[in-house]
Amino acid sequence: MEVFVRNLPEQSTEKQVRKLFRPKLAPLDINVFHCYKPTGKAFAKITIHDPQKARRFLDLHGQTQPGGKGFDTVKHKIFHMRKPINCMQSRSPPDEFVVKSLEREEQGRNASHHHPTESSQAMARTQRRYDFSLLQCGSLDYDADDLGFVSHYQLSLAGSLTFGRHFVRVDLTNSDATLPRKQLQFPYHSVNSLIVGKSTSPYMTFTLSEAPRMFEQIPELTDVITSLGVFGLNIPAKPTAPKRQRITVLDSSHQTVVSNSLSYRFKLGPKDAQTVLASKNLSGKLDIVPWDVSAIAQDRMQIQMSRLNTALGTQDELFSFETKFQLQALAQNGYLPPYKVLELMETIKIEFHTVDHQTLAAAVRRLGLQVPFPGVGTESSELSLDTLQLRLVKNYSAIQEETAYSRDIVQQFEHLAMIHKATVTPAGTYLEGPEPEVKNRVLRKYSRFSNYFLQVTFTDEDGEPMRYDSTSSLTEIFHERFKKVLESSITIAGRPYEFLGFSHSSLRAQTCWFMAPFVTDGAVLHARLVIKNLGNFSAIRSPAKCAARIGQNFSQALCSVQIPSFAFRQIPEVERIDERGIKRTFSDGVGTCSAAILDRIHAAYAQSRRLKPTVCQIRYAGAKGMISLDERLEGEALCLRQSMIKFQADATQIEICGAGFRPLSMFLNRQLIKILEDLGVPSQAFVELQDEAVEQLRITSENPVNAGYYLQRNGIGKATRLSWLVHKLHYIGISFSDDGFLRDTLELSVLIQLRELKYRSRIYVERGFTAYGKLIYSSIVDFAKQKQGIMDETEFLKEGQIYCSVKNEKTGLILTGRVVITRCPALHPGDVQYVDAVDVPQDSPLRAVHNCVVFSSKGKRDLPSQLSGGDLDGDLYNIIYDDSLMPTKTTEPADYPTVTPIDIGREVARSDITDFFVQFMETDQLGRIATLHQTLADRSPDGVFNPECILLAEMHSTAVDFSKTGIPVDLTKLPRSPRERPDFQAPGPRVLLENAISIAEMEYGWNDESDYENDDNDMADSRPGIRYYSSNKVLGQLYRLIDERDFFTEIQRRSTPTRELQQMSVAEKVWDYVQVKAALIQYQHYLPFARDIKEAYEDNMIDTMVQYSFHPTSFVSEVEVFAGTLVGKDGAQTKRQRESSIGMKDKHDRDVTYTVQCILQGEEEDSSKAEALERSIACLYVGVHERRTRPRFGRLVSFTWVAAAVCLKEVEKFVNA
Repeated sequence: MEVFVRNLPEQSTEKQVRKLFRPKLAPLDINVFHCYKPTGKAFAKITIHDPQKARRFLDLHGQTQPGGKGFDTVKHKIFHMRKPINCMQSRSPPDEFVVKSLEREEQGRNASHHHPTESSQAMARTQRRYDFSLLQCGSLDYDADDLGFVSHYQLSLAGSLTFGRHFVRVDLTNSDATLPRKQLQFPYHSVNSLIVGKSTSPYMTFTLSEAPRMFEQIPELTDVITSLGVFGLNIPAKPTAPKRQRITVLDSSHQTVVSNSLSYRFKLGPKDAQTVLASKNLSGKLDIVPWDVSAIAQDRMQIQMSRLNTALGTQDELFSFETKFQLQALAQNGYLPPYKVLELMETIKIEFHTVDHQTLAAAVRRLGLQVPFPGVGTESSELSLDTLQLRLVKNYSAIQEETAYSRDIVQQFEHLAMIHKATVTPAGTYLEGPEPEVKNRVLRKYSRFSNYFLQVTFTDEDGEPMRYDSTSSLTEIFHERFKKVLESSITIAGRPYEFLGFSHSSLRAQTCWFMAPFVTDGAVLHARLVIKNLGNFSAIRSPAKCAARIGQNFSQALCSVQIPSFAFRQIPEVERIDERGIKRTFSDGVGTCSAAILDRIHAAYAQSRRLKPTVCQIRYAGAKGMISLDERLEGEALCLRQSMIKFQADATQIEICGAGFRPLSMFLNRQLIKILEDLGVPSQAFVELQDEAVEQLRITSENPVNAGYYLQRNGIGKATRLSWLVHKLHYIGISFSDDGFLRDTLELSVLIQLRELKYRSRIYVERGFTAYGKLIYSSIVDFAKQKQGIMDETEFLKEGQIYCSVKNEKTGLILTGRVVITRCPALHPGDVQYVDAVDVPQDSPLRAVHNCVVFSSKGKRDLPSQLSGGDLDGDLYNIIYDDSLMPTKTTEPADYPTVTPIDIGREVARSDITDFFVQFMETDQLGRIATLHQTLADRSPDGVFNPECILLAEMHSTAVDFSKTGIPVDLTKLPRSPRERPDFQAPGPRVLLENAISIAEMEYGWNDESDYENDDNDMADSRPGIRYYSSNKVLGQLYRLIDERDFFTEIQRRSTPTRELQQMSVAEKVWDYVQVKAALIQYQHYLPFARDIKEAYEDNMIDTMVQYSFHPTSFVSEVEVFAGTLVGKDGAQTKRQRESSIGMKDKHDRDVTYTVQCILQGEEEDSSKAEALERSIACLYVGVHERRTRPRFGRLVSFTWVAAAVCLKEVEKFVNA
């Protein structure tokens, strides 16, 4: 029921109205309700989902007739600011989605009351707000053996600390009300420790893993109007912009310390300190460490960093740039205070007279991963100069031994280069790497100077991209902080790096390239000269388009192939004029090549050794797009079209960015499922596919055989041969699931795939695949007549037909019949079309082409452009031939007018490109538009055919092209985003990886959220939070059919260790087995070797754990690295996590492969493989019996299973022999 509320002050806010009615509704057991108060209006609407409770409220506080007489009859009158408030049943029915969301919320609230979480119980019984009189920012350090606090910044302002559900809020109070008020937030996940002193030292000290988020509020006219409203002035209020803005520092003094001084100390009142100590835990999130931390006097951070930077900027033969980079990172990332890094440099000068610079740099980098953070649990000796020096010497020796029998990764893989990286956040700049990166044209051209190039990523403090925030203005972050970095330089060890450029993909990842000047061929080369040498961009007048053309040179290429200059030919486009007079280009982005050119590519492309691709995505000079084999071309021929040539450049090499090695698996997603549903595909079809996928995951835990096949099928632990190990353990009578780490590896990978199903509806379609697109336009070029443009055109396919041949290493298939074709992202209902897949004659040139979709050149409009605006320069297309997924209808595809890129009327300058980079970061709205489309499509009976959804599909198309046109989407046309959204869009519970994998409890009670974080917080958004209703559409059904907690509980129940194994671990049982089978083998002389191998493996593991964390002071878990996948925070993985998981898995696979080779081949080049068994037994012994705890990282265990797989295989050979 909806209750209409009259006679409210126009200036009152929704938050004030909610606060007014909450105590009136709570006694009636109405804890969940919806409030709508239009800005500047004197009325509000209260929605109560239970009509009986609503009537009880009106019986007490409602009136049956309007006006003063009606109010006189009210039993319990409500007043606000001394004005009588009128409540009546609304004439309008309540919004159905508001009611449904309230019902879902009530169910969740009741469930949480029956099973309250630890944090909610702690929150209920703990004081949440504490006043302080002093704020300090600094770091923890030691005075002799005593832990102390070094203050680098102090603010003598009173304020308050509030412990909410998700973060600690710090409100600073200004004595001058005209000054802007400021606020800090410490997300709980970023708090490493909370130390509280006794009443004699009533300080609360937070140590953080990342800089806090900071906000500022400036009083605006509407605030004055609201205050005047108290005195009865009826001044209409107007909607306001966000009431707060993100800031980077509290003031100029804070700027010098905010990035690497990550400890914040607050002086409490003595009574509050005692209250905190008595609670032991705050918010159920933070354990309190009682400890008196004294003050330590040191030089200010600014002075220390200045001294260090001066030292790093001087020329010193002992310190190469690579070493100085790592030394600066120690201080800049907050691992060590700058003064200690300076002391370390002096000890290096004494200890290392002559060094291998690469080894020393690696040793210093490894030291950064070994240094524990100061705190109550860390001894002062662990951070002493003697200990640091000892660790550095040990690292140097260990790395020397590792490199003695291992080639550098860039020597093993020619397409890789070691690249230093920097992450720029609102608060600071952090240094990382070097890490292997796939080369682009620039890195390949200047391969001897790779350390003069820097990959720079702009993120929020937690490592995630900066995203649109409706509650806060981000102008200062983008236009002050980020823009200044792009316009100036990043100085590392005295070397200034300035902006260079970015690729199309890195733009969306908010990543770009910087470079420092270097001397080559007797001349100084700087960024502008590098760009000039790449090609002629002077004719391009659009910053976005110019950036995209320059960006072609930064596209990653797995190999480059030298071709003779005479091989290149330009061939005509295939174009037609439709009935509206619009020119349609059927050949946009695609060319051909001869077999001889393809043979060159196969010879250079390492992945071509098994199945040789016939379509390749390339870069050549200023051209980009796809080339496909045309067997009728003789000799060496590379035929490109004008649509492929984007700028003029000289080149003699083809760069290969991708190729059609095999058909890619086809997966549904939420956008496509929604379109198919609205095109007539029954819900049951999707439910059955999802049920099948869930069942495949469920049976993995039924027995080791299933588990092994699951690991093999998904490529988990491939380098470790984990699937073989699981089967082998089963064969010898040992259950892998009785080992916690192996069990966690399987469970984590299963859980992540389950979450992909639940939170992304990523459902595998067996009868479907994904492949590159290609034009069916075969041209035989007579080279002698090329200048005349003579061509032989053979048209095999009719309009609406495709040819598709797919092959892998074992089988092949030519698809025939009626199929569905689409392309992602698909938002418009016309992005899904029917086509006829046909075979071609045996003598057709197309018979030689596989793993691509061949489109017809006939018709009024090319088919790729009808599929979400696709073309043929590398787009992937989805083919479905599953009868259950065939729509009952299709609709006309969208046909958006071509957008002309912005023309600034002059040559594009570097500042224009950096301006565009900032604008893109600030206004990239793809995700927001797609999410809103999903919401409105679910709420509307018309689904994706709803006019607002059609508009959003067009806006999404504009947003996709923004990176090339420079024209951002017009957000004034964006439909209003409902506060009630379908349940499948709700965030999921966090996965906890401490000790064992578990799923955090969901905390319900959205209205209570404002109690914790919004009430009395004038900077917060006054609107209520997002509510979620149970969707009746297919996406809601799919979402609710998966109960990840029940599923995971069942998986864990099946793999519970047996009682007998409480006496002996799985690793110990493997060792006993090996001892029996190889009883006479002498391995002891290899124990020192095994310890070195284990040390090297674990150092590489730690390096990976840090590298693939999104913040330099945190790290991912060992099980995530071993399983090759990162855990999503709130549901499915983000796109960045999915991409990082691929890189992380590749790196770990290389590290494992290297470790296995060391065990099998030995330390010296002439080592005999005959003693591989002895070495493997020694490694297994060290892995089982010599486990040590690493500072910060704890005890690593995965080496045991790498060694066990090798050892068991060698034992098997020994026994069989």
